[in-house]
Amino acid sequence: MDIKKVCLRCVAVIIVAFVMPTGIWLYARSASRFGRVAAAVAGVAMGEYKPYLSADDDSKATAQTAYPSKLEAAVVSKHSIWDMDMAPQEKQTPSVSAEVPSPLPAQDVTDKIPYPASMEGNDGVIEKYTYGRYDGEQYFDLDGGGQVRNCTELSNDELYEESSKPYDFQIDGNSSEPQILIYHTHATESFEPTDKDHYDSSFSCKTTDPEMNMLSVGDKICEQLDKAGVAYIHDTLVHDYPSYDGSYDSSRMAVKQILEEYPSIKVCLDVHRDGIEREYGTRLAPVAEIEGREAAQLMIISGCDDGTMGMPDYMKNFHFACALQSALESDWQGLTRPVLFDYRHYNQDLTTGSLLIEVGSHGNSITQAQYTGELIGKTLGEMFGGE
Repeated sequence: MDIKKVCLRCVAVIIVAFVMPTGIWLYARSASRFGRVAAAVAGVAMGEYKPYLSADDDSKATAQTAYPSKLEAAVVSKHSIWDMDMAPQEKQTPSVSAEVPSPLPAQDVTDKIPYPASMEGNDGVIEKYTYGRYDGEQYFDLDGGGQVRNCTELSNDELYEESSKPYDFQIDGNSSEPQILIYHTHATESFEPTDKDHYDSSFSCKTTDPEMNMLSVGDKICEQLDKAGVAYIHDTLVHDYPSYDGSYDSSRMAVKQILEEYPSIKVCLDVHRDGIEREYGTRLAPVAEIEGREAAQLMIISGCDDGTMGMPDYMKNFHFACALQSALESDWQGLTRPVLFDYRHYNQDLTTGSLLIEVGSHGNSITQAQYTGELIGKTLGEMFGGE
């Protein structure tokens, strides 16, 4: 064997044994940073936002100290490079004991987690963001407007066919008996006090103050149902204080009791807020401009049963989810993110009109979230109001 072939084989062995593994290790270590830089470059190239890049934003502490003392104004960015997976998934945490936590009346816990009188900290960035239309294997368009994100093993073709079917209940908009139930498994979820471009990390984004948490969003929905003459119940029990664990067990028991007392109820909407945050600490405030005002974008979640969840009628909820999604998009274009259809439970076995709605995120202002509540209520009133 000549010396040239020996040298070439030695070089090949060195590349395979040392250079390639080292390169892979270095890439894996820096992949998240490369991804953020690439995303930022793409966003700048498309004119969608002006990012602030620190020298090393892998750790939260470094990212916080790297922010300029005067934060740049938040910019509404169009849909492009940030995927829906940024948003964490709502978790249904079971009770830690066999005993279901007892919910508490809102008026009894108002001062337990007070809303901060002031938020002087300025150690995190809030960025406005507008979710738009999505392409990809998981997504399909609804004929009436809006989209569905299919995270199940069911085919898009099958779900598209189901999406055009009418929902499986009748609402009597002229009845004095309640037809709709608005409730909040996580009533203490709250929002920023004003529309701003930074947050104070010492604020937990939770409060038992009913003027600043999810109860106030529910109130706005109900105000519009009143105007439309649709009878409803707004359950203001607090299920996630003092314990977050078991809150779905607590709300389930409450909803079942309400349905037993008022069998006329066909629609049960569990109204929450999301918490969308990039890995380096920037919080997103999903917004849409509706009639000259900013509203917090919303997402409907409709659960699918994989055969283990006790929801044989889950497709009937999906019919309603699609109808509501299209009605909202028809009334208020851009207000919704795609319906999330996934293997979730969220007590959606209790009626065939049971859905979970995420209103905005912890970067949105309370005013934006309450405005969205008003818009939801107007659409429900148009769908179900009597003559």
